[in-house]
Amino acid sequence: MPHTPSRLTPPRPWSPLTDLQWHVLSPYVLPRAPQGRRTDLRARMDAIFHLASTPGEPWKNLPAHHGRPDTVSRFFRRLTHNGLWHRLLEALADCAPNHPLRQIEYLICRATRRAARLGGMRLLLLIRQLGLRTALNGPPWLLPDPLLSEMLSRARLPPAPRTRLQLAAAKSHLRSIAALARAALGRTRIPRTVRLAWP
Repeated sequence: MPHTPSRLTPPRPWSPLTDLQWHVLSPYVLPRAPQGRRTDLRARMDAIFHLASTPGEPWKNLPAHHGRPDTVSRFFRRLTHNGLWHRLLEALADCAPNHPLRQIEYLICRATRRAARLGGMRLLLLIRQLGLRTALNGPPWLLPDPLLSEMLSRARLPPAPRTRLQLAAAKSHLRSIAALARAALGRTRIPRTVRLAWP
């Protein structure tokens, strides 16, 4: 998948899914939803999007009219493990600017942030490839960069130095590669304040 230019999705306040939005979203949710009760899928997606649009809110703060927080949280984890957010991001990359799925792009990106730990490196790589920066759970320069790691793996080491000038150049080259490797790994811990300040 080619790398596309990075962009931020304009914020939109949460509102319940419209019939049209649910109509375009449901084909992605239905095959990935757990078996059993499927009558309240729309309500659960509304609950996920509601909480996702409120930065830093824990599941326990989900408004009571959305149902039990642990039930919605469990549903969210199952959808994540079943690849819902991966598939929705791919669909967003393929759909036209006026497609109804675009109306909830911001909510999808915000929910994807909550799925970052569960989605792992595969989800992070997909977000970077699609250029949907709003789906990243922190500033891109602080997160691991698999694309940079791949580029570094192909970097050639300088030839063995024979003079002092060549030795100085080789040391400088190796310091640069080490700095890029640290950048590719990202920060092990990003402060919560930085995550919440990220748009």
